[in-house]
Amino acid sequence: MGILTQALGLILSLSILVLLHEAGHFGFAKLFKTRVEKFYLFFDPWFSLFKFKKGDTEYGIGWLPLGGYVKISGMIDESMDKEAMKQPPQPWEFRSKPAWQRLLIMIGGVLVNFLLALFIYSMILFAWGKEYLPVKNVTYGFQFNEVAKKAGFQNGDKILTIDNQEVEKINDITKKVLIDGAKSVKVNRNGETIDIAMPKDFTKQLLVAKSKSFADPRFPFVIFKLEKGNPAEKAGLIEGDQIVKINNDTTPFYNDYIEIVEKLKGKEIEVTYLRNNIANKAKLTLTEDGKMGVYPKDPTEYFKINKVEYGFFESIPAGISLGVETLSNYVKQLKLVFTKEGAKQIGGFGAIGGLFPKSWDWEQFWNMTALLSVILAFMNILPIPALDGGHVLFLIYEIVSGRKPSEKFMEYAQIAGMVLLFGLLIFANGNDILKMFK
Repeated sequence: MGILTQALGLILSLSILVLLHEAGHFGFAKLFKTRVEKFYLFFDPWFSLFKFKKGDTEYGIGWLPLGGYVKISGMIDESMDKEAMKQPPQPWEFRSKPAWQRLLIMIGGVLVNFLLALFIYSMILFAWGKEYLPVKNVTYGFQFNEVAKKAGFQNGDKILTIDNQEVEKINDITKKVLIDGAKSVKVNRNGETIDIAMPKDFTKQLLVAKSKSFADPRFPFVIFKLEKGNPAEKAGLIEGDQIVKINNDTTPFYNDYIEIVEKLKGKEIEVTYLRNNIANKAKLTLTEDGKMGVYPKDPTEYFKINKVEYGFFESIPAGISLGVETLSNYVKQLKLVFTKEGAKQIGGFGAIGGLFPKSWDWEQFWNMTALLSVILAFMNILPIPALDGGHVLFLIYEIVSGRKPSEKFMEYAQIAGMVLLFGLLIFANGNDILKMFK
């Protein structure tokens, strides 16, 4: 059910975003009395699943869930309707409208997506508020991956400052180190302050690392729940037992346990655990994927979580700020795509779907929808032919130069853009498939 729920979340989210994106184009087209021939959710090559006509517009649902479109009369788009373009221009056609009107029609979808993201973020803050873990509340310090350890970090280090600035929220650590490219990090190590100089290629190293998580809060491994019939239950462990040792390796924290069992998949191990403060031992055999069938207590039980609540009018500027910050962080991350390491991390529908929760959660669903809305807005405004940004680029050229690009040039540009986009689509989803076999 988990994968099915993720797929449903992705489809519903994208359907909402695509419909409203195309409604942005549709709304401006209607405002300027431009005929819209089709308004479709999903693509409909050869046939559609559902359609009806109202006025001059055919509304429908296609069978190919790769987006959606509006077909505007007198415009060279993905339909490549060359015959219509050979006819004399009509007053209701896109090509007959002033350049500024055509510009607004083209940016309508991007505008709606970005405003939608700001609205969703505002309503999330109004409905659920914002919870965050302050860095100073990470009582047991952090667990670092191999790349971070190579840079000089040690498990248990408590992060004090990044580039000589205090870090308030735990989520800010990733942003400052990986996105902003921090140059130094001060940590508290057993009461001593240590200054760690960050390697210049730290982000690239992290992208190719097996574990992408730079720093995770450490917390004790207390069993919250056992899966019936799995190794832990058969060995006699019960809820409330605290795992403290695997074989001869001490594991005072859940993070230690995860690192150790990764190397012991399918093997017999000896577990030392505390029950009523008395040490006990049990032998069991891990599953082939390194599991013993237990769930730890929620990490948030060990830390004091801060929660900020917002009234309706307070949530609006806070939501706008969150949306702008999300866009800024996304743009900064894009530079990684143009590296060899970053290109391998590009994911398609599988990777995006994997970001949705496996059990339905409205807060997480709307958070993901807002994020995808920001991404959709930004990607569509890129100056690539076949995207809204490509049309905007040519319109700006027309406004500045006073001359329209020729229709033949627009056709070739549209074809080139579509080839590029389909190539990226195949590459991204190909990466998903390759990761499944690794």
